Formats: sequence, C-alpha cells, structure tokens
Amino acid sequence: MHGPVWLSAARGRDSIAVAMEVSLSKTFRFEAAHLLPTFPEGHKCRRLHGHSFQVEVRVRGTVDPDKGYLIDYGEIKAACDPVRDALDHRYLNEIEGLENPTAEMLARWIWDRLAPRLPMLDAVVVDETCTSRCIYQGS
Repeated sequence: MHGPVWLSAARGRDSIAVAMEVSLSKTFRFEAAHLLPTFPEGHKCRRLHGHSFQVEVRVRGTVDPDKGYLIDYGEIKAACDPVRDALDHRYLNEIEGLENPTAEMLARWIWDRLAPRLPMLDAVVVDETCTSRCIYQGS
C-alpha cells in the first residue's frame, strides 16, 4: 500500500483506506476593459480594449476520509464571488494594484485575495483569450 493510511470507523465498521490527494477547480468569468501601459507605443494592447476573462481557481489537498471530499465547491464559489464582483464590468487599470493589468499581474492580484480564504489554494489560471492564459501558483 502506498501513501498514508487512514483508519476509519465512519462506515460503521473499521476499514483501511489509502489517503487520496486531489486537485479541484472552480471557474468564473468576468468582462472587463484594460490597457497595458508598459507595452511599446503603437502595440495593440497599449490601446484600450476589453476581454471576456475566464479564471480557474484550483485547490489541492487530501480528501477527508469521513466526508469523502476535499472542500465543498460552494466554499470555493463563495471565496471567488467578491473577487469576481470587484473585476466584472470594470476598467481594470483603475483598480488599486492593477494599474498594469497584465494576465500575470491579474493572476497574482486574484491569488492575493483568495489565499486567505482558501488555504488549499494551488493555482489561479487567467484566460485572457481562448488561446492565451497565465497560470500562477503563488510565491
């Protein structure tokens, strides 16, 4: 048997189960406008434009053997809702900490707001377009 072993009496009898490490994700979307002031003059991203952003929030941990799950998806959503509300239909450059709202800076900004509420936070994935994304895993 590999990994830690649990002794669980939750099923009405003693049983041995292998610890299960999982990664869960919850996705939210928002619409927002921005411009990227550090890009060169004449670059299309330096002009005001908008995106339909998609954010994937990943948590990782060991499944509670008595519950059979890591965390309720509703808890992830509840942590994400205020972040989504702060970003949706906004001009990102006007939000404190997002004066240069690249996908990288946006991922870190979201991480910083979710980490205190989601201690198992593993990654924030920001899709700026359907082919361009940033994955941030904290630092």
